[in-house]
Amino acid sequence: MDFQIRDAITANMTNNTAEDIRGVVEDAIKRGEEHLLPGLGVFFEKLWNSSDDTEKSKITGELAQVFAAT
Repeated sequence: MDFQIRDAITANMTNNTAEDIRGVVEDAIKRGEEHLLPGLGVFFEKLWNSSDDTEKSKITGELAQVFAAT
């Protein structure tokens, strides 16, 4: 069986509202289960691929700040 996580997540999230997506993200983080990390990675990949260079700089700057504090 050839299971593509990107395709499955994309299909499951298509046409969801911002509120729906927030709920999915918050639930995945709250549960803290390692097997949910690839799904969050797909979210990040979609965001990254749809961002321009300015948005990518903002995202990486925010991530640098978060990881500097840990």
